[in-house]
Amino acid sequence: MAVLRGIIPPVITPMNEDESVNEAELRNQVNRLIEAGVHGLFPFGTNGESYILNEKEKEQVLSVVIEETAGRVPVYAGSGCIGTKDTIRMSQMAESLGADVLSVITPWFAKASDDELYDHYRQVAKAVKIPVILYNIPARTGNSLSPALVERLSEVENIEGVKDSSGNFDNMLQYLEKTRKKGDFVVLSGNDSLIYWNLLAGGNGGIAGCANVYPETMTAIYERFMAGDLEGAKRAQDSIRSFRDCFRFGNPNTIVKTAVAMLGYPVGKCRAPFNQIPPQGIEAIKRVLDENRELGMK
Repeated sequence: MAVLRGIIPPVITPMNEDESVNEAELRNQVNRLIEAGVHGLFPFGTNGESYILNEKEKEQVLSVVIEETAGRVPVYAGSGCIGTKDTIRMSQMAESLGADVLSVITPWFAKASDDELYDHYRQVAKAVKIPVILYNIPARTGNSLSPALVERLSEVENIEGVKDSSGNFDNMLQYLEKTRKKGDFVVLSGNDSLIYWNLLAGGNGGIAGCANVYPETMTAIYERFMAGDLEGAKRAQDSIRSFRDCFRFGNPNTIVKTAVAMLGYPVGKCRAPFNQIPPQGIEAIKRVLDENRELGMK
């Protein structure tokens, strides 16, 4: 059973100029992140551009990540689709390739009731043997996992946790409160600014996009906290504010991938049309990267 905790980067998907997957650089990023001390890897999450990869590409990316990781850390696979049948198929594919954990985003486009979402996740969890992490990101999907629904789902076999990317800290607190009786149910922050606060409240860490840029800094939030160095953990948390302020210039995962490229890694651009940042945004990212480099962030 994979240990579900810590800092898990949603790994960016490096691409060549023709927008094909750059497998060699993907392997390089896997090793870079693991060597920085991350506690897991999450290919084709939001920062991995899951929304624009086809199923064959997802299988390609996941296969490369699992092979290169070679069991050093758990591999989380995003397997959520709009339909239950498709989600089961993708989940079983990920399990067959050797993924350790599934991250299952809510269905999107059409509005779903709590009962519909409950049945969706229950059927997916029943179809696989590896842990399922619920993924709440209502701003992107239009569907929310309410605290009451997460409480119900926490009782379903194989559903072992939830990632909350709502940005609403009270929502994450309610997840913790509602599932505390289960004891081992995992609550992860999907908002990089709330990881320290998640840990203080009894959570388990975060799936952190900024860890693609600053893997050692992001990992330090968790490691220092677990070592009892709360002030050090808080400093690491606060240090990413200047970079997150750059998100106002564009799609956050476009900002993250651009920053990784500016660090000297040939990861390419995000797939069109989500690949543009205005000149003032480029300058802001460069300035922040330079300032943070002087501060020793990496």
